Amino acid sequence: MSDVIVIGGGPAGSTVAALVAATGRQVQLFEREQFPRFTIGESLMPETYWTFKRLGVLDRLKDSAFPRKHSVQFFGKSGRGSTPFYFSDTNPHESAITWQVLRGPFDEMLLDNARAKGAQVHQGARVLKVLFEGDRATGVRAKLADGQTRDFAAQVVVDATGQSALIGRKLKLTQPEPELKKASIYTHYRGGQRDEGIDEGATLILHTESRDSWFWYIPLPDDKVSVGVVGAISYLVQGRREDAQTIFGQELAKCRPMQERLQHAEQLFPVKTTKDFSYRASRIAGEGWVLVGDAFCFLDPMYSSGVYLALKSGEMAADAIAEAFAKGDFSAEQLGGFGPELVHGMEAVRKMVYAFYSKDFSFAEFLKRHPECKQGVIDVLSGNLFSEHVEPIFGPMSEVCPMPAAVPLTPQPSGVTQ
Repeated sequence: MSDVIVIGGGPAGSTVAALVAATGRQVQLFEREQFPRFTIGESLMPETYWTFKRLGVLDRLKDSAFPRKHSVQFFGKSGRGSTPFYFSDTNPHESAITWQVLRGPFDEMLLDNARAKGAQVHQGARVLKVLFEGDRATGVRAKLADGQTRDFAAQVVVDATGQSALIGRKLKLTQPEPELKKASIYTHYRGGQRDEGIDEGATLILHTESRDSWFWYIPLPDDKVSVGVVGAISYLVQGRREDAQTIFGQELAKCRPMQERLQHAEQLFPVKTTKDFSYRASRIAGEGWVLVGDAFCFLDPMYSSGVYLALKSGEMAADAIAEAFAKGDFSAEQLGGFGPELVHGMEAVRKMVYAFYSKDFSFAEFLKRHPECKQGVIDVLSGNLFSEHVEPIFGPMSEVCPMPAAVPLTPQPSGVTQ
């Protein structure tokens, strides 16, 4: 029997595996793909610095070719850009600078780090089901790379399966975010225009002229750039007869500054599409199991919070698991004790997402009227979600656009495991 089984080798799973294995516990990690593999979501928040420091990978990131990200800049429907939000304006520490990463080598670096810390990593291994005895998770059934199907037992099972959300969907815990039914169409280019100096690696958010959709623009190594368009499913994909590539081109035609940046660029692969990606599980843990990263929740590509929340939830879960072994307590309350704090931080991002999608909202206008909110806004954009400056911005923001009601975790067990 292992101490811990982690399902999924992305940033959340690799973080849990590395930190728990470093305490001397026996950890097995099952990843269905062979790394490196393509994944979207390349822009990091500065607050990832602290998890990277704890994982021991800061030097590798500093030595990498990943572009440095100093800021985020927004472009309105007119095509004019806001003043960039420089993270260093409110944080003089080196953690104010982060990276734009190619997820293939980035995720592989984190997985290799988990292995180096002592986790046993199985790649090309597909977990077929999580095994339960009553309400308690006891292990997994996995088909390994050599074709064998075996059962593996553990005291704790960590679901880090991303949007597959293996446990959440099995136990019917996963609920969509009703007002964020979005779709995205994305690809990579080579040769796109870059700004100069510290703005070269900035994340750009550009509205189309109708504000029915928006583009991300994320500079990457090797003169590549990640470009994607996001809009409501009902607008972007439903009821349109064109294929995804044509729709992408039609939206590009509605965003002049993006056209200018890509006029001499070469598209590197056919567009990919993701739909209805905003959801959350009603619980974060049960008897012998815990959810991390996208297996628990994904909000929206806006603000690039996905990797940060994956790393942060993985770190918090690792601490809860270490404490569970020290106490001999593998209850839902122990393994999911970090849940309310994590959700509190996630709610800050969620409110900012809702504000962004309000056609009456503009960051420039909001901060012109409420300059005292600048610190809190930059804290959210940098991932400093638990800062004392964050919560006070949402009172003034609610006067401009509607804020969503908080969605607390459900404390009681579902009672259904099979």
